[in-house]
Amino acid sequence: MSSTHIFRHLLAGGALTLAFAATAAAADPFTLTSTTFKDGQLMPRKVANNTPNNANCVGENVSPQLSWTGAPEGTRSFAILMEDPEGRGGAGVHHWVAYGIPATVTSFAEGEVGKASDKYVGGKSTQGVGNYSGPCTPPGSPHHYTFTVIATDFDPKELPPGLTRDEFLAKLVPTGGMSHSKGAAGLIGLFVKPN
Repeated sequence: MSSTHIFRHLLAGGALTLAFAATAAAADPFTLTSTTFKDGQLMPRKVANNTPNNANCVGENVSPQLSWTGAPEGTRSFAILMEDPEGRGGAGVHHWVAYGIPATVTSFAEGEVGKASDKYVGGKSTQGVGNYSGPCTPPGSPHHYTFTVIATDFDPKELPPGLTRDEFLAKLVPTGGMSHSKGAAGLIGLFVKPN
């Protein structure tokens, strides 16, 4: 085999290696993180709600910082759900339902989503609000607050405001229809009323 032929094979192999590396780099996992708390750890008291008529609401209702990377191809918007599966005796509490987050938005600063914003469409939480509503965990065992970011193919303005979690999920994956989800990433923060 001539040296020119070997050189061509090496160039072709190098090009394939670069193509695979670029594909692997583009396929970073879809992840959700927070600088306010670490996955699986206790969240600070400030994230708890401050509802005056509930003794278990001992915080400042400061929403945690959230950021996400590695959105799947074809993502047009994001949705974020915050749930406490242990709340209401295991029936669950849906603390935040947000969707219509443009694909260009990949984070929320600490405290940013404790009020309405043009960066998302507010759904309707168990508490009846469209913005972040922090924990009001009773004393005892910590509850697991699950934050889920969902990449969707919805146009950011496609869905109306005020959808409950169940109504949003029915639109995301309609019965007998195609799913509008491109992928999801999650993060769990623990909280319990401090002694």
